[in-house]
Amino acid sequence: MFDDTYHRERMVRELVEARGIRDPRVLAAMREVPRHLFVREHLWGQAYREHALPIGEAQTISQPFIVARMSELLEVAPEHKVLEIGTGSGYQTAILARLGRWVYSLERVSELAHQAIRRMRQLGILNVKIQVFDGTVGWTEVAPFDRILVTASAPAVPTPLVDQLAPGGKMLIPVGDRERQRLTLVERGPRRVRQRELDEVAFVPLVGRFGWRTNEEMER
Repeated sequence: MFDDTYHRERMVRELVEARGIRDPRVLAAMREVPRHLFVREHLWGQAYREHALPIGEAQTISQPFIVARMSELLEVAPEHKVLEIGTGSGYQTAILARLGRWVYSLERVSELAHQAIRRMRQLGILNVKIQVFDGTVGWTEVAPFDRILVTASAPAVPTPLVDQLAPGGKMLIPVGDRERQRLTLVERGPRRVRQRELDEVAFVPLVGRFGWRTNEEMER
């Protein structure tokens, strides 16, 4: 049986000492969630190292620092309702579930969504709902959201997601081209919506009606 205790503690220590993560709630969540269960078994030995890993369907699980950094920047409070775009393996979903009250997560690849649902059940995470849908459209039935986290890169901030932000709400999304992006913090103020560019990052494309087209669509 894989004993991840040492690896998990070392990951958290490096997030603090080498990466500057300070939010105690984020660090506690990273310490509590067993990251290795979100990748295939032959990758368990690499699960807590500082790099992304493949999860199938041409998608990846982000490196620990990116997960922690985005969670810290989003400032999720215990009473918040969170929308996540891009469930992927479900690791970031599980972190958000430790931080907020409810997490609603959209994933366009059905196999990844079903795997993530099974992992939530395995870990006893009950405050998460996952649906297979175009994340760029959002989840209007349960909007508005206090926080929105997009875990794939968009050419521009999708208007439907901005519209689903609650007053005082925040969204974090990578915006740029298909190779490099900037984390963009979107805040809905009392009179207007503000955007601020932050860290340079590299995410897989956000595919959908208000995102990138698929390769098949581009070839038509």
